[in-house]
Amino acid sequence: MEISLIRHGRSKWVQKDWITSKQFEEWVTRYDDHGVYAEETYPEETQKKLVSASMVFTSNLFRSRESAKLLIPTVEVVSNSLFRETELPIISGFISKVKLRPSGWAVLMRCLWLAGYCRKCESLADAKIRAKQAAEHLVRVVKKSQSVVLVGHGFFNILIARELLQLGWTGAKRPATKHWQVTTYTK
Repeated sequence: MEISLIRHGRSKWVQKDWITSKQFEEWVTRYDDHGVYAEETYPEETQKKLVSASMVFTSNLFRSRESAKLLIPTVEVVSNSLFRETELPIISGFISKVKLRPSGWAVLMRCLWLAGYCRKCESLADAKIRAKQAAEHLVRVVKKSQSVVLVGHGFFNILIARELLQLGWTGAKRPATKHWQVTTYTK
């Protein structure tokens, strides 16, 4: 039995302007909605895992669903919000007037989130619970179908991988975080 985790492709929404935290909220929405760049070629191992999979899951976010279709256009996917990326908090107060590049806001918000700040978003503790549910769901399905793929998201794939390892699966301690890369867990 094997469960493969793939990170979606690079988002088409690229903006490097200096923006406020409120503008960053809008940036995240656009990042989620703009899809991903098609590549000239994709990693062979990633495509092999998709072709051989009995079931292919994606999150409900467009970049995840589109990535699966770009990798293998004929693949049938099951989209589920259970597999969506972890959210970032919303910040207010004096710091909301500060301007950073989107990548700077993403790092700052992720650090705040990891430290426990979760205003208007899922907490780290809740995300870990959801990752456990996601891993258990993948395990239930793979017992019937032998090979399952999730085209998901960088941070949430990390949380799912941790859960798979705790459930006795074998694989990398940390899944690949580069776009289009695959990490496989076996039992």
